[in-house]
Amino acid sequence: MLAIFENMIAKPPEELRLPSVGLKSSLKTRQEVAEIYRSLRPESVVYNLANGNFMALSHEDESPLHPRCIFVMEDIFCIFTGALENTCDLRRYYGLSRQATDAVVVVEAYKVLRDRAPSPPDQVIRDLQGKFAFLLFDAKSGTLFAARDREGSAGFQWGLAGDGSLVCSDDSNIVRETCGKSCAPFPPGCIFMNGTGLMSFDHPLHKVRAIVREDDDGNISDVIFQVDLYTRLHSIRRTGSTANWSDVALVEGD
Repeated sequence: MLAIFENMIAKPPEELRLPSVGLKSSLKTRQEVAEIYRSLRPESVVYNLANGNFMALSHEDESPLHPRCIFVMEDIFCIFTGALENTCDLRRYYGLSRQATDAVVVVEAYKVLRDRAPSPPDQVIRDLQGKFAFLLFDAKSGTLFAARDREGSAGFQWGLAGDGSLVCSDDSNIVRETCGKSCAPFPPGCIFMNGTGLMSFDHPLHKVRAIVREDDDGNISDVIFQVDLYTRLHSIRRTGSTANWSDVALVEGD
C-alpha cells in the first residue's frame, strides 16, 4: 500500500527531514513517487485525490498474516493491513454486520469519534487488538489519521518526499527509494493526526520524541520515534461532539 499527501494536509514531523538536509534535489516529488509505484505495481487499485494526493493498494507479495484491504465510504478512504483479533466484539459495539471488514470497523470508529464522542482518538484505538497498520483520509474535512499496533507487527514506514509531501507505505524499499534517508518506521503503539501530531495511544500523557542518530563522522544517519516515559504532558483537552479531532491539544510539562 502507498499513500502520499502534500505538506499542507499532512504536516509530518520536521525531524523526518533531518537525515536528508542538503540532498533535497535527489529526492522525488509526490507525482514521481506515484509514477514509480504504478510502474512497480501496475495492478494496484489507485485513488487520485485532489491536489496530487494519492492512495493505492496492491495485493502483490501480500502476507497471509497481514492481508491488505481498502474501503471507501462517504469520502472517507481507509487502507488497512494486518488483522484485528477482536473484530467480532467491535462489530457488535458499533452495530455492524458480520460481513464488516477490519477497514470498515476502523472507518466506523472514526465516524463515531468525529460525529458524536467527546473522547480523543487514543481511547478508541486502544480498543483495537491485533497486528495492524492503517491510514485513513477524510476528504471532506481534510483529516489524515494513521496508526500502528503496539508491537509494530505490521510493516509501516513513513518519510518525506523532495517536495515535503508525506509518504506512507508498508513497503520499506519504496519509501527508501523515494525519500532517501528522510524516512523511519512509524512508531509502534502510536497514532498520527494532522493538527494534533504524533502521540502514543497507550501512553497519551507522554511525549513521543524523535531520536537522532549519527554516524562515525557526526552526520545524521537516521531518526527514530519513541515514547518518552520520563516526560509527562499536563493534560489532553477532551473535545465535544461538535469539535474536530484536530482541536485535541497536548501541553508539555515543565
